[in-house]
This record gives sequence, structure tokens and C-alpha cells, in this order.
Amino acid sequence: MTDQAPSVESDIPGKPTSASRTTLSHIMTHNDTNLLGTVHGGVIMKLVDDAAGAVAGRHSGGPAVTASMDEMAFLEPVRVGDLVHVKAQVNWTGRTSMEVGVRVLAERWNESDPATQVGSAYLVFAAVDSDGRPRQVPPVIPETEKDKRRYQEAQIRRTHRLARRRAIMELREKRAAEGFED
Repeated sequence: MTDQAPSVESDIPGKPTSASRTTLSHIMTHNDTNLLGTVHGGVIMKLVDDAAGAVAGRHSGGPAVTASMDEMAFLEPVRVGDLVHVKAQVNWTGRTSMEVGVRVLAERWNESDPATQVGSAYLVFAAVDSDGRPRQVPPVIPETEKDKRRYQEAQIRRTHRLARRRAIMELREKRAAEGFED
């Protein structure tokens, strides 16, 4: 693979992965807990969406909306007093959409132990104009070997998303033709 992203028809210059990479940090409080006393998954998901949205907006140079969230994995519980770091970057771009990869790390606010990974997710964002219509995004230019690997993995996830959507639509059409209503 070259240093350039595979060509996507674009008249917008590409941007390197590092141009929009972002970290959002937040200390978890009692307001963030669930009935088990750990931080609610929805709180983590909101932080993930916030960080990913910032990255998508930075990369695309304007508004971008969440189209889907894939593979949200919670690896370890997060506790009150944890300092959570949500790290996000654009992994892949299409013509009007982009995949943002997110890693969630946590460390005790008052300890010097290294942060541990507690979650990860992949989100797809669509860039939109002021009327809410899709608009073109700059291609992402992977810079490091990790960036190149993430780009390739994102292409695989995209292929799977599209195949899943196609299979579901075909099943719905078949069921409708057989007279079943959903």
C-alpha cells in the first residue's frame, strides 16, 4: 500500500489521519452510575459519539451526523473516580461518509498507574450540508502502519455492513412478495 489512501473520486485534497485525531477526557462521578454502581454504558456511548463527532466534523470541515455505530465493546467496567479518555480518529473515508475508530481508556484520577483500555467502537458518520443533504468529504491519508491497517480493516467492515443491509432488504422484499407484513 502506498502512503496515499486508495483513490476515491474526489476533487477535495486529502487530509492526514493526524489532522483530526482527538482525545476527550472526562472524570466519572456518581451522576454517571447505573444500578450496579459502575458507570452506565450509555454514558460511555455518549462520550464515544461526542469524540467521534468532533473528529468527523474536523475531518469533513463541517457538520457530520452519526449514521451507525458498530461493534461497541465494553471490555472492563468503569468506576466512579475514573478519568476516562476517549481517543478517536478517522479510519476510512468514502465519498460522503467516514468511519471513525474510538478507543476508551480509564485510569484512577488519583493514581499514577497507566490507563487501561475499557472499550472500543466504530462509528460511521455522514457529512451533511446546511440543508441536511450529503456532502463530499476529503479522503483520509493514513500516515503510519497502524493507520494503514485500520484503513484496510475499515474497508472490510464497510463491505460487511453493505452486505448485511443488502441481505436484510432482500429478505424483506421476499417476505412482502409472500404477503407477510412487518
